[in-house]
Amino acid sequence: MNIAKALGRTAAVAIATAALWGTATTAHAQAWPAKPVTWIVPFAAGGPTDAMARDIADKVGRQIGQAIVIENAAGAGGTIGAGKAAKSTADGYTFLVGHMGYMGAAPSLYKKLSYDPVKDFDAVFRFPDTPLVLLVPKSSPYKTADALIAAAKAAPGKINFGNAGVGSTSHLIAALFESRAGVQVTSISYKGAGPAMNDLVGGQVDAMFDQSNTALPQVQGGRISAIALTSLTPMPQQYPGVAPLAEKTLPGFEAATWYGLYAPKGVPKDVVTKLHQAYIKALADKEWTTRMASQGIHLLPEAQYAPDALAKHTAAEVAKWRKVATDAKIQID
Repeated sequence: MNIAKALGRTAAVAIATAALWGTATTAHAQAWPAKPVTWIVPFAAGGPTDAMARDIADKVGRQIGQAIVIENAAGAGGTIGAGKAAKSTADGYTFLVGHMGYMGAAPSLYKKLSYDPVKDFDAVFRFPDTPLVLLVPKSSPYKTADALIAAAKAAPGKINFGNAGVGSTSHLIAALFESRAGVQVTSISYKGAGPAMNDLVGGQVDAMFDQSNTALPQVQGGRISAIALTSLTPMPQQYPGVAPLAEKTLPGFEAATWYGLYAPKGVPKDVVTKLHQAYIKALADKEWTTRMASQGIHLLPEAQYAPDALAKHTAAEVAKWRKVATDAKIQID
């Protein structure tokens, strides 16, 4: 009888504990966010990823009623900051601003990686994409992508492409272009997009891929020429007369720098839902989205911004870049 009573008391305590835990969890979700939220950006302040993150954080922060603080944790192509985010407490107050380099290509580029982009994170929402543009010096004899490809085929390895560093977006897209076009080019890696762009302007390199938004001032200023886009459709407002590679040159070719917000695995689902909903509400600001579009940023259908869509996209990109990196023999020790 005493044993039965003891068991009954134990069960009652367990039920009460579970009830309290459930209440606490619900209260946490309802109270969130009770303090500022941190978004880790694994690059230095002032770059394109940092700029986009701050812009979106400002708009989403207004929707959730709390400040979103950007923490720059640069190094190793973004993998240091991504690793830090993966190990953060999954309490809804620390997130990672991810992009194609360290959340798509990194598993194929690095022999040792401290995180898994798919297994160690929960996807929250995807940012708009940024297509790239194929650029050449103003004095270049190659006025079209077809002419550049023909020259590369006629003299394998003679044409060189500048990039912002091994494993950077500009490096990866050039490797994809090389594979799809069936050419062999010489890759010249710089310590950042700035030095690479300077040498492109000066004619020290033959070509370069850069994000459509950051390349736009240089093209409009007449310092370099744009000869192709990596988007599926033209961008007449920003790049009049410049055709997508997919149009005729390389049918089906599409590439963009993509970004997304991720949380450490196990973050409360309600937090993900609230953040995603706040982001969708922010995107209803037509003045804001029009400004992004005018800068060459590509807005996506609403369904592609969803957590599940970002999770699927991330897994697909990991597989995609594994093949590209293998074919191009790209690896970082």
